Amino acid sequence: MAAHEAKRTAKPRRVAKPKAAPRKPEESSSHDEHGHGSEVLQVRTAVATILHDNSDYMAQHKAAYFKTFADKQTPRATVVTCSDSRVQSEVMDKGAVNDLFMVRDIGNQLATAEGSVEYGVRHLHTPLLIFVGHAACGAIKAASADYSKLEPAIRKELATINIPQGIDPTDGALLNINNQVESAILKFSGEVEQGHLAVLGAFYDFRNDLHQGAGKLIITNLNGETAPARIRELMKQGQYFKYSFMP
Repeated sequence: MAAHEAKRTAKPRRVAKPKAAPRKPEESSSHDEHGHGSEVLQVRTAVATILHDNSDYMAQHKAAYFKTFADKQTPRATVVTCSDSRVQSEVMDKGAVNDLFMVRDIGNQLATAEGSVEYGVRHLHTPLLIFVGHAACGAIKAASADYSKLEPAIRKELATINIPQGIDPTDGALLNINNQVESAILKFSGEVEQGHLAVLGAFYDFRNDLHQGAGKLIITNLNGETAPARIRELMKQGQYFKYSFMP
């Protein structure tokens, strides 16, 4: 009887459910807006690509190639572009190594990279300074809207992009290019007046917004001249050091 009672009152044993194995970060199925997958996967593939491409680059260029600029750089142009990942040196120069002194910032500005630009012009003595804006520029969109809620450092850089609020992004990019050229002509007036520096503005149009072909680099300002026909004429004549204020 006692044994029977014990059987009747005994609680059933609980069987522990197996715990799911933790999923490794790289196996995450989440994707960002660019479709790159998890952050771990992005970093791993980016580093692998960089090292792989560098290995290819080394294989294609022997030691003698690097000796030509191992001790000194001799670029022909100082180029100020936007930091945008869609704007890279190969769109304008297939041999940019030791040919272009590249300066990058948001909005392809002189004010936020003045020291770097000055080094290119006055220490490397590049005879060409070119500011390259581009289609669908995020800095232009931000500068023409309310950016008061962005981080202080970003606000500081946007504050020097002087364009009207609500301006069309393409018009804003073109206006910003003109502003940068004008600022550079004033800053480097000595080099300009002596005929040692040409200051150009260009628009990299990967969306074909100006209807001259997707991916075209369009010269939109030549030493302060912005009329397309006049720019073409000056370039055809090789008048790269001709300024409107000069006789």
